[in-house]
Amino acid sequence: MGKEDLVSNNPLRALGLEKEDVADGRRVGLIMARAGLGKTAILVQIAMDSMLRDNKVLHVAIGEGVDKTRTWYDDILGLMNQEKKIENFQQVVEDVMKNRMIMTFKENSFDAAKLEERMEDLAQQGIFKADCLVVDGFDFTDANSAAAIDELKGFMEKNALKMIWFSAVSHRDDERVSVNGVPAPCHEVDGAFDTVLLISPEDNGLKLKTLKCSAACAVDAGKSLSLDPATMLIKKA
Repeated sequence: MGKEDLVSNNPLRALGLEKEDVADGRRVGLIMARAGLGKTAILVQIAMDSMLRDNKVLHVAIGEGVDKTRTWYDDILGLMNQEKKIENFQQVVEDVMKNRMIMTFKENSFDAAKLEERMEDLAQQGIFKADCLVVDGFDFTDANSAAAIDELKGFMEKNALKMIWFSAVSHRDDERVSVNGVPAPCHEVDGAFDTVLLISPEDNGLKLKTLKCSAACAVDAGKSLSLDPATMLIKKA
């Protein structure tokens, strides 16, 4: 199995992520889970799927270092190789990682203006121009989070980004939810997202539930994918 097989056999095809053809031609997604349940692992799989399709992905890690974030990609690729037996694995790794850049921010120091400035510097210097963005560790409890999301969506349109995916921590003892079932702290901003996924522990493992999905999705809201609790890889249906 080579790179092309990884793309066509990726369980994420069930979500239609490769279409990126929502109303305005772009997608804004959100992954939610309680602390420690694997949000970063899913973000990395979404990023990897886009990278395998030759998109340039900027991974923004808030409150985490470059090395730890890079390890997530190395581990996920290693697990995919164990499962799929990728032909010319090292060459695939080299090709795929050319499509990724990691950018870190300290907690409470991230904002859209700083991100835009740093991204523009990279593009102007010919170092890296992102097609897609994943933001891990965004603080949705901040009172200004809705305005910050709007800023990032404006930046997305201005720079023709195909997608932005966020992660958010939900809490067991906070029962607030939106009409779409999106839990706090994102229950009041769920209108900003085309797709919302929730990692949910079940008696027999973990499920990746679709709480909200645009017309581009291949699954309806309420459907779910299974996760391997040992690896956090999405299982093929």
